[in-house]
Amino acid sequence: MASSSGTSGRQILPLLDRYILRQLLIALLALTGGATALIWLTQSLHFVSMVVQHGLSLRVFIQLTSLMLPTFIAVILPITTFLVVLFTYQRMVGDRELTVMRAAGRSPLELARPGLLCAFFSVALCYTLTLWLAPVSYHAFHRYEFQIRNRMAAFLLQDGVFTSLSGDMTVYVRGRTSDGQLHGVLVEDDRNPDSHTTILAERGTMVVVNDQPRVVLYDGSREEIDRHTGRLNVLTFGRNTIDLTSGRRNRHEDRDPDEMSLHELFHPDPHEVSERDRGKNIVVGWRRLTSPLTALSFAMIGLVTVLRGAFSRHGNITRPLTAILTVVGLLALSLMLQNLAGRHLALVPLIWLEALLPAVVCAVLLFLEQWTGSVKQPVPMTPSPEASR
Repeated sequence: MASSSGTSGRQILPLLDRYILRQLLIALLALTGGATALIWLTQSLHFVSMVVQHGLSLRVFIQLTSLMLPTFIAVILPITTFLVVLFTYQRMVGDRELTVMRAAGRSPLELARPGLLCAFFSVALCYTLTLWLAPVSYHAFHRYEFQIRNRMAAFLLQDGVFTSLSGDMTVYVRGRTSDGQLHGVLVEDDRNPDSHTTILAERGTMVVVNDQPRVVLYDGSREEIDRHTGRLNVLTFGRNTIDLTSGRRNRHEDRDPDEMSLHELFHPDPHEVSERDRGKNIVVGWRRLTSPLTALSFAMIGLVTVLRGAFSRHGNITRPLTAILTVVGLLALSLMLQNLAGRHLALVPLIWLEALLPAVVCAVLLFLEQWTGSVKQPVPMTPSPEASR
């Protein structure tokens, strides 16, 4: 009998942990999935005009926008972890489940253990996203978007319309045949700041070389006016190739910090990153290392809100509201510190402090009395002989 009761006593804690943890993970999956879908829907509206106006397929649209999903998940996962922990434990308080667990002898650490496991899972997932998957997918998104926009130049050329491909290039096509041949082509090219160029050709055709659109012109002339001397130079040609991309030839090389690896952020290439932007890149690198830890801090705020303090029979809206406002304040503080640290790198330790200090403070508030032994552990209630009869 003693061994049987000891076995059941050892099994009741893992069973309750699994019960709470299952609710937390299911709610986390549902809430994060719903929030990600909503953000994806709102952000993908920017690309709807590209699909409608230029005839891109639905498959291309889904492939392009789905590459942004890892970035969205990495941003919202700490917030959804906080909401799931707060409202799951709050519901258990309303259903008197936590009251029964406390009466059965569960300590604050044992009650908080499933929430902590859920928080550590979110931290691990956030690190996977921020350090590897999100930069890779964001880089692929930029490359894919660059290819689509360059290839789109062929769709933008319409018969009898002056089409502005960029702020310094305009193309006119008199007509287009079914096989893609262009007739009566005029190109106004102001990409060179020292000269103004007008190109006339009887016919031409569109080609794409290295993901960049070009038009091959036949039987035409090139008129170039030197802006300094006002001299007109005229050149006739039998064949000439014009690049239709912007004069900023390195546009695809101007990489966003969010698509760089951690090593590239801390040790940037001086040819790619200017001296003015190096501080910003370093802060982005530290943000990747600290932002997953906010999932733990936010979860600890939710646990302290529910598990610390006296039980209220009629519920208490003040503590959940205070926890939500605290998290909102921490998010605002994080943005402010990142902006300040981008200009003054000496403030980078404050980013770590903002990410870790709430978790430490909440752990002290929730577990210090149990760790120091200043509070006697609750004794499980056992039925009296009179009650059993």
